[in-house]
Amino acid sequence: MNPLQRRQAEKIVKSQNRLPPGQSLTEKFPVLHYGPVPQYSADLSEWDLRVFGLVEKEVRWTWADIQKLPRHSLTMDIHCVTRWSKFDTQWEGISLKTLVDEGFITPLPEANFIIQHGEHGFTTNLPIEAMYEDNFLLATHFEGKPITADHGYPLRGIVGSFADRSESGTAYFWKGAKWMRALEFRADDQLGFWERNGYHNEADPWQEQRFSGRF
Repeated sequence: MNPLQRRQAEKIVKSQNRLPPGQSLTEKFPVLHYGPVPQYSADLSEWDLRVFGLVEKEVRWTWADIQKLPRHSLTMDIHCVTRWSKFDTQWEGISLKTLVDEGFITPLPEANFIIQHGEHGFTTNLPIEAMYEDNFLLATHFEGKPITADHGYPLRGIVGSFADRSESGTAYFWKGAKWMRALEFRADDQLGFWERNGYHNEADPWQEQRFSGRF
């Protein structure tokens, strides 16, 4: 896409009310993260996902277990706090709400927040109801292929917006953790890595909630 085509495409999504303020359309998929890219064995034999905290029963799923969980496909727009937006991205993975509805996870009534734990101690936080929404996914695939290592392989959180209801119920892209290793259900909120370092706790791109003012 040349610059003229990009500007034309950006004008279209803006007219559709899909481009949040301060954002620009990109056809690329920029790589942004803190720390090194984790390396895993080819068969992921040392990888697992832990679900703990305010749940009836803690679980640990191996990669083989993950393959047996119900799967969903979504097409969403994604918005990064560094001011790029990418439209009509295709994802495949696992719906947290489905896991709860079908009894794979049973949160306790007092659970109000979920902390996503990634490799290297990275965390990010969301209210439990936000992670139950249709636009949150525990993603394994992007555009029909496994997520690449620098984008969070083998599992990452994805929060985006749908073309027909883009202005509500979404967050900047950092609110989905790369290289996910655990989900912690909590009664109280706990700021994640970027939230502790000055980024907004709610992170609504339509409100330009980029920074908290704690710098």
